[in-house]
Amino acid sequence: MSNVVVIGAQWGDEGKGKIVDWLSERADVIVRFQGGHNAGHTLVIDGEVYKLSLLPSGVVRPGKLSIIGNGVVIDPKALLDEIGRIRKAGVIITPEQLKLSETAAVILPLHQELDLAREAARGKAAIGTTGRGIGPAYEDKVARRGIRVCDLAEPETLKSKVEHLLRHHNALRRGLGEDELKASSVLDPLNKISEEILSYAAPVWRELEIARKAGKRILFEGAQGTMLDIDHGTYPFVTSSNTVAGQAATGSGVGIGALDFVLGITKAYTTRVGSGPFPTELKDNIGQRIGERGHEFGTVTGRQRRCGWFDAVMVRQALKTAGIDGIALTKLDVLDGFDTLKICTSYEIDGGRLDYFPASMGAQAAVKPIYEHMDGWQESTQGARSWADLPATAAKYIRRVEELIEVPVSLLSTSPEREDTITVRDPFAS
Repeated sequence: MSNVVVIGAQWGDEGKGKIVDWLSERADVIVRFQGGHNAGHTLVIDGEVYKLSLLPSGVVRPGKLSIIGNGVVIDPKALLDEIGRIRKAGVIITPEQLKLSETAAVILPLHQELDLAREAARGKAAIGTTGRGIGPAYEDKVARRGIRVCDLAEPETLKSKVEHLLRHHNALRRGLGEDELKASSVLDPLNKISEEILSYAAPVWRELEIARKAGKRILFEGAQGTMLDIDHGTYPFVTSSNTVAGQAATGSGVGIGALDFVLGITKAYTTRVGSGPFPTELKDNIGQRIGERGHEFGTVTGRQRRCGWFDAVMVRQALKTAGIDGIALTKLDVLDGFDTLKICTSYEIDGGRLDYFPASMGAQAAVKPIYEHMDGWQESTQGARSWADLPATAAKYIRRVEELIEVPVSLLSTSPEREDTITVRDPFAS
């Protein structure tokens, strides 16, 4: 039985939440494997809107096991607040249904404070972080001074680790003009919520091994997008974790052989939040029209997303570096009514052409898109549930996207609603 990995194939915000929710009907276990509460997934189910950040998107489906893997960084308060909010919406969440990796790194208030202070110090060179403390928490994890969920069960270990952590952070705080912290200011809030957090803690690698042996279908859910990957994205305007498919294994505790099919979520156009290069960005009324029709505002931050034409060069590169087998093309309906559509097929730089996104900041900022023009369609694609429901020019647009990115379309989403999805190739049947 297939296990499926779902990741973003652009700069995030591609519609992963809906697709994971849609796929989770056929899955038994849903796993978040990287990122933190800087991610935002919006689900629309029978008119009810659920906004998730840390919880796996499958949590709204009864009878599914949801897992937060070791590759995720956890803000304990944010997690408990999200659980409470989703419970108020009528979703049942218990420690039997939700498992949190005991080795996941913990985000502390000092991480958020450092995040914001450093962004302020960068001024115009700010990266565009969400200010949730994600990057600083990953830094401490890699530097082997981080706090992990399992530490909350050992008060003396926790106290020793916090004191060690503060020797580093207080030096940083002094340099940034911030007041130093005492260990008690970190420990007291943690001790108040440790029991509730620990009720969800488990060796999730073992839970996944049990599920695999039982023949259960596992759905691995990524956050952000491939072009925000710390190694393969538009560095330094990236997130602080690996967002490619290989991280599903590392960030959850399964072998790479457990990943059978990788589905990349891709908008029919391009968006980006925050700073960084964006060759096809539209700063005119067309970009504004796409943004308004697509409701392009960040789930977590509320920031308006930058909008532009589909960039086949960038997506093709993302698909190859991320190991994607098929894409789910989302928000096709946003392009309804345009007379002409454009697809970026290559870049121009210094009088020459490039068929890939260059690595350096200077080159990324300098590339200019070379477009192919295509006829648009006036008919509505919203709510289409079969290929036959699509206008001929919309089908032609999709086929051209497939040719340019060199990966087939597996799923096609035509609205935020769960059932408005066309299945070309079922990832679980692959």
